Amino acid sequence: MNVEINHRGQREEAKRRQRKTLCLPRLCVLCVNFSFLLILAALLTAADSAKTQTRKPPAPEKRIRYQIKLALDYENRSYTGTERVRWVNRGDHPTSTLFFHLYPNVRMPGYVPPAEKSASGQIISDEPRLDISEVRIAGGSTPLQFALDDQETTLRIYLRDAIAPNSAVDLELKFQGNVPEIDPEETGLVAHVVQQVSAAIRSSREVRRARDTNFRCRGVMMMGAWYPVLAARDGDDWFRKVEPSIGDALTTDAADYEVTINAPRNVEVFAPIKAQVVSEKDQTASSTFVAETLRDFAIVVGRNLRAEERVVSGVTIRSIFRPDHEAVGRRVLNIAADSLAIFVKRFGLLPTKTVSIVDVPLVATLGSAEFAGLSAIASAFYLDFDSPTMRTMPDVIREQRVAVEDSLEWTVARAVAHQWWGAAVGNDSGREPVLDEALANWSALLYYRETHGSQSIRARVSQFFSVFGDRRQQRRADVRGFAKTTRRRKIFCRAA
Repeated sequence: MNVEINHRGQREEAKRRQRKTLCLPRLCVLCVNFSFLLILAALLTAADSAKTQTRKPPAPEKRIRYQIKLALDYENRSYTGTERVRWVNRGDHPTSTLFFHLYPNVRMPGYVPPAEKSASGQIISDEPRLDISEVRIAGGSTPLQFALDDQETTLRIYLRDAIAPNSAVDLELKFQGNVPEIDPEETGLVAHVVQQVSAAIRSSREVRRARDTNFRCRGVMMMGAWYPVLAARDGDDWFRKVEPSIGDALTTDAADYEVTINAPRNVEVFAPIKAQVVSEKDQTASSTFVAETLRDFAIVVGRNLRAEERVVSGVTIRSIFRPDHEAVGRRVLNIAADSLAIFVKRFGLLPTKTVSIVDVPLVATLGSAEFAGLSAIASAFYLDFDSPTMRTMPDVIREQRVAVEDSLEWTVARAVAHQWWGAAVGNDSGREPVLDEALANWSALLYYRETHGSQSIRARVSQFFSVFGDRRQQRRADVRGFAKTTRRRKIFCRAA
């Protein structure tokens, strides 16, 4: 999963700009290893078109596979499920221990749970939760032993027999979870702007919380990483621990999915791909989704969600939005279609055949959230400046039409690019952000050059570095070896 926001400014420059006019945030952060980016950008731009990929994925029996059955209680924001997982040992040695990540249980440092209780006496949680009730070998009757490590974010399963290299094992897990209700005030445009201005003054970055992508708000429920996810593996080494970070916490291997979701009939369920089978019984609708080589399986559930789509280069682009965001939702569809056409020409076809851009009420620290086949963009930026409702908005917001619309266009192009960088090409985003965040940003610049001309790139890069210029400690951490802003600007412009 890839999640970015929060441009920060030079302290004095930011204050000056804030006094003059409200500077709306870009919805992403450049996190670029420029030397590597320069080389790769030059290679990409030198080619007129992408070459056909000849490398074939492993045979189905040699791929990781999830078969999940989920029962969703929308009203109570809870769910139960069973998960059958096939894991293939691609290492060099046998292993008898498997690791899964429970991403809803990740808590930021210093987190203190709330003390408020409901009428029934239960604590009202402000974070999601995922619990494991049973693990066994598929088809077996005896449960396996398991343990929860790292504040219950890592599930350790003890197998009775070691799994040899190139061999596989099928497990069955039972789980249950819930998500919190988010205050709508946390998701509005004013909240986004206030948070960004405050963060720019503090020159700080926000650590992501599990609730950022697992919640319900304004009639929309988002579940970003809601099920037990196999930890990624490098040879014989597991990526065991989940660390809270300023960006994406998910590091996963590609897998095949078959997911059946039972939900109330009065809500719609959207996933990275369209449902193959939909059936209804009494007050419940059952939808089955089947996909290959995804790195995760995010879902969005809600009432009164609409979808419009278009086919580009064999890929179905979907824009999913609230009815009152119809005009902007259609603009998002046009931007996504145009950017996908440009990226297919440059990078080649995607393994997935559906890409969805979803209007989701994300909290103020988050402008977008990217998953395999599905990206969420903050509803706060789905503003139709020609609609009558804009007359009730503060002047300081209505004056930012160009900034808001430009930010939305940038974020949509960048979200589509993440389907190549982060979804198709996987990486550990904490250690190798150049492989997803940097390339997604560079790809968005490529879209701007193809759509608006080269001058638009120079203007945008100047904006970026005027914002990032004074963040010396973060610049040293993110862009080692590039001490001067002017030097970085020249290199990046030349690469783009």
